[in-house]
Amino acid sequence: MNHSLGMAIEALVAVLLLITIGYCMLLNNRLKRLRSDEHSLKAVIAELITATEIAERAIGGLKHAVRDVNENLGDQLTSATEMSAHLKRQLSECDHVVRRLSKIAIAARPQNQEQNQAMVIEPEPEPEPARLPPPKPTSAKAVAAAAQAFSERRRTGGLAA
Repeated sequence: MNHSLGMAIEALVAVLLLITIGYCMLLNNRLKRLRSDEHSLKAVIAELITATEIAERAIGGLKHAVRDVNENLGDQLTSATEMSAHLKRQLSECDHVVRRLSKIAIAARPQNQEQNQAMVIEPEPEPEPARLPPPKPTSAKAVAAAAQAFSERRRTGGLAA
């Protein structure tokens, strides 16, 4: 009996040893897969780091471009505002010049006494070139009024306006 109990224990140890060897082989396979996954995971992490660095550089470049565009746009808006004000002043001056020229033209035309006082500017249709009437002599009053309107002109920028 003693001998059969020893054999049973030895058989049980052999079976447990076989199970342990099988389990070690299974763990070894899993560790191999884990190591191969670790290498691929490291490669993925390295690619992710590289992509992140590229994205950070691109963001920095975009920030720089936005800053440059804002500065240029601000300069252009300032320039456009100044140009608009300059054009407004020039249009105002042109308006004054046109008014003075119309006064000169009205004064130079021979007109009735009532028309000179009203100073109404009405566009006249252009006569045909073949049927132009001979020029009428201007009166001394019309010449004096034209000279008066001409003398009222201001000088702008050193040139007669």
